[in-house]
Amino acid sequence: MLGFLINDEEQKEMEYVIKRELEELLMDMEDSRIDAMVKDAMKERYQTMFNLYRRVANQQECMKYIPKRSDHQ
Repeated sequence: MLGFLINDEEQKEMEYVIKRELEELLMDMEDSRIDAMVKDAMKERYQTMFNLYRRVANQQECMKYIPKRSDHQ
């Protein structure tokens, strides 16, 4: 297990950067022009980023970004 110490300002910055990445991924996953194989890779990245976000954001903020389940998951 790895860990690191960050101050409040760094935590807010990490939260902001990860949140923007999650929002961009969500927007791109809705784009019908993007190939299904690329979307699968984006879903994996989203899950990784969401797991990071859970470590720096409070529970209420995390609820906004919980990945939605599709019918085939």
